[in-house]
Amino acid sequence: MKSSQNLSGRAYVAIGLMLFALFFGAGNLIFPAALGQQAGVNVWWAIIGFILTGVGLPLLGVLAMGHSGCKNTDELAGRVHPWYGRIYTVLLYLAIGPMFAIPRTGTVSYEISVKPFLDASMYSLETWFLLLFFLISLWLSINPAKLVNRIGKVLTPLLLCAILLLIVKSLISPMGSYDVAQEAYATPMIATVQGFLDGYNTMDALASLVFAILVIDFVKLSGATSREEITASTMKAGMIAVGLLGFVYIFIGNIGATSVGQLGLLETGAPVLAESAKYFFGNLGAVILAVIVLLACLTTSIGLITSCASYFHQIYGRIGYKTYAVIFTIASFVVSMYGLKTIISAAIPILMLLYPLTIVLIFLALAHNIFGGRRCVYTVTMAFTLISGVVSGLETAGFAPATVEFLFKEYVPLHSVGMDWLPLAIVGFIIGLIVKAMTNGTDCGNERRAN
Repeated sequence: MKSSQNLSGRAYVAIGLMLFALFFGAGNLIFPAALGQQAGVNVWWAIIGFILTGVGLPLLGVLAMGHSGCKNTDELAGRVHPWYGRIYTVLLYLAIGPMFAIPRTGTVSYEISVKPFLDASMYSLETWFLLLFFLISLWLSINPAKLVNRIGKVLTPLLLCAILLLIVKSLISPMGSYDVAQEAYATPMIATVQGFLDGYNTMDALASLVFAILVIDFVKLSGATSREEITASTMKAGMIAVGLLGFVYIFIGNIGATSVGQLGLLETGAPVLAESAKYFFGNLGAVILAVIVLLACLTTSIGLITSCASYFHQIYGRIGYKTYAVIFTIASFVVSMYGLKTIISAAIPILMLLYPLTIVLIFLALAHNIFGGRRCVYTVTMAFTLISGVVSGLETAGFAPATVEFLFKEYVPLHSVGMDWLPLAIVGFIIGLIVKAMTNGTDCGNERRAN
């Protein structure tokens, strides 16, 4: 087998483009546009926050998985406890799979790529469009070994060309100047924090722990053998992917920020993009946007179906990979019938639970060698983070007990801006280190050192 040192630049580009295409979906288009409109003059501060979660965390997630040497997310999260690893990973795959992310790819495709071309009497075609969309996704997901050729080398360049046309036109002939920032983005600091939270909606940090496995597999097939080689090669491919993501976020956010004077303040990013495309290119603009959205959503749908089917086949192999792919495709189609607004609203509480857990897990994996990989550090840190995640999820869903809400608002720093998980995670990490020091040379409970 050839050394990864001989891995060609073209191979890195192909794998990086594949990873970009898997990440880049519905939310990566509509959320930066909405953020731009809301942030106005503070758009660049908001974009900084958005890039931290939408670009930085996915890169760290891919890097953490490669650095960890773990075979999958289950094993990585299992460093906390085997049962925690299984429960967390199942929730993660369901969230980025048939519960929210996969159905969202279909509904956004319809809302932006098809609905603008229909009159009201033809809206009943949505069911047939969604059925066709998911059938194509299933067909392209059946043989994941061909993902690099199908996505990285074909669909992604087309996707980037379509996006580039819109961006170039927006720079040559901007719609207007930046408008006044809305309340949630009123100051640079507030805008940065809100942008950070807005980045949750992309779900890319969650997906990074899943997509990293595909990247690592392709890197290994290309010749990488040692953990250092795998980490370095994964890092190079990841830099290509997140660099493209950051480029798109910056300019899509800028389009939103300069559109308010011309379009008015719109409710979501979907009409921002649709109307912007029409402004720049007329009816041709609507077609360009349709191509962008369809390619972005289709590639993401393929990657998520592939990843979900692979994982569940791994933990319960009595059902074949293709059968799982069919099951998740059907489930996604059924959920998509509830509509985009319902899917987005239902996802928020789950994201407020899973995102803090994912962020902290990524940083623990990267710092693994610093604390000797002791399970007590993983367990205590994640326990404190879980408290915050559960409270935030319940609060967002409207089910948090009043007493708990009061205690968090009064006594937990950063709760008012949705970042209370950070001080709690730090406290948990410090306590974990203390427990480690007190039990030096012995196991923490039933701990076994993670590799």
